[in-house]
Amino acid sequence: MAGPKVRKSIGYRERNSTADRALDILQLFSEDRLVLSGAEISQQLGVARSTAYRYLQTLVSTGFMEDAPGGFRLGPRIFQLARLARAGIGLSEISLPVMRELARQTGETALLTRRSGHVVVCLERVEASRPVRLSYDRGQVLPINAGAAAEVLLAWASSEEIDAVLAEAPLRRFTPKTLVDPRRLNKRLAEIRKAGFAVSRSELDENVVGVAAPIRDSTGAVRAAVSIAALAARLPAEDTRRAADQVCAAAAEIASQLSLIES
Repeated sequence: MAGPKVRKSIGYRERNSTADRALDILQLFSEDRLVLSGAEISQQLGVARSTAYRYLQTLVSTGFMEDAPGGFRLGPRIFQLARLARAGIGLSEISLPVMRELARQTGETALLTRRSGHVVVCLERVEASRPVRLSYDRGQVLPINAGAAAEVLLAWASSEEIDAVLAEAPLRRFTPKTLVDPRRLNKRLAEIRKAGFAVSRSELDENVVGVAAPIRDSTGAVRAAVSIAALAARLPAEDTRRAADQVCAAAAEIASQLSLIES
C-alpha cells in the first residue's frame, strides 16, 4: 500500500526548521502504518537517509518515537500529550456541536443539564429557529423534581439519593402538573428508567414539553442529560416518540465522544 504523500506545495528547501520536519515524520504514521522503517521515512520525506536518521534520533531521544521491530513507532511522549489534550476537553465542548445539530433537526431549543446534589444546573442552552421562554437558562439552578431533564438525572441517581430527595416533601411546585407527591414521582422515575428517556408536559413551564435522555460516561454512570424544550402545540403526544429517538441519539453521540476522552 502506498504511503501518504508529503505535500509538495512547500518544498523542504523552503522549510529549514527541524520542528517542521519532525512534524512531517510524525504525520506519516496512520492506523495502517504503525511502524515505519528509516528507509521508508527518508523516501517519504524526499531526503537522504542520513538526514532522516538525524531527525529520527532527535525524536527518539525526546520520547516522541521509539525503536520497534522493523523500524520506528510513536513513543510514550505522544500518549502523554494525548492524555493532556483529552483532559482539556470538557463536557460542554463535546456536547455543544451535538446539541446544535439536535436543535437544527428538531427546530427546538436544546439543553445540557447536570445534577449537583438535590438541584439541577443548566450547563448549556442552544436556541433553535423557534425559541421558547423557559425557566432553564445557562447557569440556572433548579430543584430536581420538575421537568424531563431533572427527572432523568434523578431517575439514575442512587436509591439513597432518590430517597433523600423524596424525603424533602413537600417538593416545590412550579405548575399544577408538577409532580410533588413522593409516591407518584417515584413511580415516574421507574417508568423513565424502563423507557430510557423522559417526557414532561407543563411540569416546569406552562405549555412546554420537555424530552430528555441520560448521557453516560465510560463507566456507564449517568453524567448529565441532554434535552429539548418545545411549545406543546409544536410537539403533540403522537410526535414525542420521534423526538425521543432524536434526543436519545444525541445522548448516545455525546456519550461515545466522552468515552474516547476518558479511555
